[in-house]
Amino acid sequence: MDDVQLWLVERTYTDKGLVTLVYATPDGERRFRRQRSANALRQTGGVTAAITADPDDLHPVEDPETRERYADEAARMAADRDPDETV
Repeated sequence: MDDVQLWLVERTYTDKGLVTLVYATPDGERRFRRQRSANALRQTGGVTAAITADPDDLHPVEDPETRERYADEAARMAADRDPDETV
C-alpha cells in the first residue's frame, strides 16, 4: 500500500527536552506519533507541516472529539502551509 500524507496536528514539550509530534490524516481518523529531542530537531532543520508514513505505522484515533480536533487542525495546516514547510 502507498504511503499516506499526514499533517502536524499537535506538538508538546516535556521538561526533559523532548518534543512529541502528532501527525494525523486529513480526516483525523489515524495518527502517527513521534518523539524527538529538541536538540535533534534543531540539528535536522525543524519540523515540517506534513510527512508521509506507511499506513501500517498509523494508529486509530479513538476519541471522537480528538478526531474532530485533528481533522480541523490538519485542514488548517494543509490550507496554510506547504507539506515541506518548516513550522
